[in-house]
Amino acid sequence: MKKQLAAMLMCVSPLALADTGYYLVSTYDVEGQLSLDYKYWNAHYKGRTVAAPEIGIGYGVTSRWYTEVYAKWVKMNGGAGQWVETAWQNDYLLTQGQYDFDLALHTKLEKARDNADGYALEWGPVLKTEIGRTQFNANLFFQRDYRVAPGGGEHAMELTYQLQVKHNWKPWLQPGVQAFGEVGKWNDWLTYRQQSHRAGPAVFGHRDIGRQEIKYEFAYLIGRNSARAAKSFSMRAQLIF
Repeated sequence: MKKQLAAMLMCVSPLALADTGYYLVSTYDVEGQLSLDYKYWNAHYKGRTVAAPEIGIGYGVTSRWYTEVYAKWVKMNGGAGQWVETAWQNDYLLTQGQYDFDLALHTKLEKARDNADGYALEWGPVLKTEIGRTQFNANLFFQRDYRVAPGGGEHAMELTYQLQVKHNWKPWLQPGVQAFGEVGKWNDWLTYRQQSHRAGPAVFGHRDIGRQEIKYEFAYLIGRNSARAAKSFSMRAQLIF
């Protein structure tokens, strides 16, 4: 089992598996809200498909602080999924309406399934603003994998970004566009052909179902992932209590 899992992870770089390469981080005041969070993405390369379902529990600790713990699985070419890691995400709002934009600090700690494989850290600013009924998001994250790199070396600090435009048309239907990318080492970017950039349409919405609320989003991204051409689908559904 362990050898099979290692072979799967060798096919895709650790940072290419990062969920924030497919789901935009956006912070709100959700104090006291408990949520069950399901996420799924897949990437179709030439001759290979990678998929990663995730399930977690989130909670709005205060009006500024949101925290979530979730587990991630990876599937290759439609095969059985293998649990690969557990992650702890924390987002803290630094501003709450006193400016034309909201600023938050995002952090995420990922722990590999095998304790010997170590952990990875992600952090960075989250920006959000609105013009009329249209919302704009721009995030910049630093990622460092503290697991042992191939050949016994160390992983560098990587730089990634997230962009989103969403129009709040109806509660149940909010069209938008998303873009994600990885440029390589934060202070020494890769050449453009080695970088990864992908973008595409997205749909968002939320509906009340009895005493609960469900939030959902879907996106289809085209571009490059791990410096290879790929087409990706992502979805997220949150059940709010």
